[in-house]
Formats: sequence, structure tokens, C-alpha cells
Amino acid sequence: MSEFVFQKDDFYTSESDPGRIYTVSEITREIKGTLEDGFPAMWIEGEVSNLKKHSSGHLYFSLKDTEAQISCVMWRGRNQYLLFQPQDGMKVRTFGKLSVYERQGRYQLDVHEIRPAGLGELQLAFEAMKKRLDEEGLFNAEHKKPLPEFPQRIGIVTSPTGAAIRDIFSVISRRFPSVEMILRPARVQGEEASTEISEAIEEFNQYGEIDVIIIGRGGGSLEDLWAFNEELVARAIFQSKIPIVSAVGHEIDFSISDFVADVRAPTPSAAAEIVVKNRGELMQNIHHWIGRIVRHLENNIMRYRERIDAFQRSYGFRWPRDRIREYRLRIDDLTKNLESILIHRLGNRKSGIEGLRGKLHSLNPMDVLKRGYSITTRVRDDIVLTRSSDVEIDEKVLIRFAQGSIRSIVEEIE
Repeated sequence: MSEFVFQKDDFYTSESDPGRIYTVSEITREIKGTLEDGFPAMWIEGEVSNLKKHSSGHLYFSLKDTEAQISCVMWRGRNQYLLFQPQDGMKVRTFGKLSVYERQGRYQLDVHEIRPAGLGELQLAFEAMKKRLDEEGLFNAEHKKPLPEFPQRIGIVTSPTGAAIRDIFSVISRRFPSVEMILRPARVQGEEASTEISEAIEEFNQYGEIDVIIIGRGGGSLEDLWAFNEELVARAIFQSKIPIVSAVGHEIDFSISDFVADVRAPTPSAAAEIVVKNRGELMQNIHHWIGRIVRHLENNIMRYRERIDAFQRSYGFRWPRDRIREYRLRIDDLTKNLESILIHRLGNRKSGIEGLRGKLHSLNPMDVLKRGYSITTRVRDDIVLTRSSDVEIDEKVLIRFAQGSIRSIVEEIE
């Protein structure tokens, strides 16, 4: 620090000679220049008190210890990138430059950075974020969605050049080659990473033709993995209608996205194994169960056949067959009796018919004519004449013989 020395001519030489007379603004400006130029940027450790966040976004607070305090200001353009929220009573280390607020004639520290004293800044921010989101219910099991048992299309959000995407593609291709994988590239480290990750999740939800989403990256420091601790990513995961598997870092690494996601996988490779089943193992299981089902059916069929055979040999099954056989024999006997009765009755009918035929034959007029008789009828009305009085003299008559007929005229009646 440079030493400040007042110039002799700038001040009074005696009580009667005041020398140069300063205005308040002038002396304040002199003090401001001397203080700000004389002290370099520095780290100051103390306890936060009287913390206020103005509507403009600026932070105003004091740093104090047991004997003194200093006013501090941190402008919005700097404090918006803080990874934790300072609070009254928190011990911090601030880096900045001394400045003078001329309007009030007081000096203050223009803060550029704030770090927690003791616990690391990122770790503190992580714990604070975790506590707040947990209190909001984002980690509750009731919000966890089940993963599909056999996904057909998997969305992947990660860097297209990292080891994570190679591991995921390799594992899924080996375990279930028919599954379709769609990569939505996103930065997984840096200032824009959280925005790209949350946008990727939203785009997959808008697309809708995705069964499950894997988000993640390979291992790294807490700072490297910080994009997955951002509130923006946590809320995008929570609001997703599609189940999400978080696979960030190595097995020992935990991120906020792990707590919000529906399933946490220790590594990207493990996420791929969780999401898809092993096709080879499934086929083996299918063949195993098919074999068991076939053997079970065969045993059942054999058992039922034995039961059927036993039923068939039982009296209950023999009785209907025996009854049917008896009825068949009775039908045969009845058929024979019926045939005998019919033959006998037909014989009697035939004899009766023959007798009637003889009678008809004896009564047949033609047969009588053959014995020398004839039939005489009047020609005018074809009436058979049985008496001589039935005709008159000169009346025409027709005489029929067994063969042929003659016409004649009555000449005499006796």
C-alpha cells in the first residue's frame, strides 16, 4: 500500500492564514481518489450482517468482526452468478476494491466475489439447493414415474463427443439391438449447459414419441458436474411427462438431477443397463419358460389321458355301452318279429286278393259271354235289355258277343 502524504501548501500555515479552503465535494473527491488508488483489490473475511437485496438486484450488506465493520455492495451484474445465497451471520471471504460513496461521505467495499469461509462455495450451494427443492417436494417418491419394461425409442441428452454417449450406445446396442436411440446433443459443462439440457428435455416432451430419457455425462469435479445441479435442470426433469434416468458422473457422484429424476443410475453405462433388458437373457428365459410350459402341458395331457382311460374302464362308462348293446339286440329281435308279422300279413292279404280275383273273374261279363252268352242293349239309350217288354217292334238293338257285336231290328216280341 502506498503512503499518503498531504502537501504542505494545501493546508493552513497558521491559525490566521487558513490557506486553501475545500468544499465538501472537493475534499470527498480527494479522499475517494486517494483511497481507491491507494488500496489495491483485496480479500476481506468477516461475518455478513444487515443483508438486503434491492429491487434492482444489487446486494447491500456489512462485513464485521468483534471490533469493526465495513459496508459492502455487490452489483447485480456480479451477484447473479453466485452459486449460493449469502445470509446474515454467515462467515464469508469477499474480494473487491475500496470505494467512496460521495453522497453520504462513507467508504465501502465494492465486492467482486464472495466465497464461504470454510465450506466450499459449490458444496454449500449444492446443499442449499438440495434442501430447498426437497422442501418443495421435488424429490418425493410419489412423483416418480415407472420406467417402461420394453422401451422402443430412447431419448439421450448428453455431449455428442463424450464417453457417456459411446458407453450408452454400446451397451444398448449389445443388450437390445432393435431399440431406437435418439441423441439430442447438449453441452454438459459450462454456463450454457443447464439451459441446453433443460431445453432438450422439453423438446423430447414436445416430440412425445419417446418412451424414456437418459440424461448424464461422465465423471468430473463438482464444478464440472454443476450443470446437473442447476435449478433450471431440476425443474425441467420434474415437469417431464416422460420418465427420466439421471446418470451423472461416477458411482460416488451425486447431483440434484439424481434426486429429482425418476431413477438414478451410478454411471451412463448403468443407465443403459437399467433402461433396456438383455435380449439374450430374455430369449433364454423365454425358451426356458416355453420348455416348462410344454412339459407342464405334456404332463397334464398324460394325466388326463390316464384319467380318461380309467373312466372308460369304470362301470359308469361300461354301463351305457352295455345298454346300447342290449337295445341293439332288442331292435334286431323286434325287426325280425316285425318282418315275420309283415310277411304273414302280406300272405293273408295275397290269399284274400286271389279269392277276390277269382270272384271277379267268375262275375266278369266277358267271361260269361265266352260261355255262349250275349248282352243286348237298345241302341237309342244303350240300356241293357233283361225283358222282352223293354223293346218295341222295329226298334234297333245291339247284341254283344265274347268276340264282336251285331246290330238288328226287332221284328217280333214273344
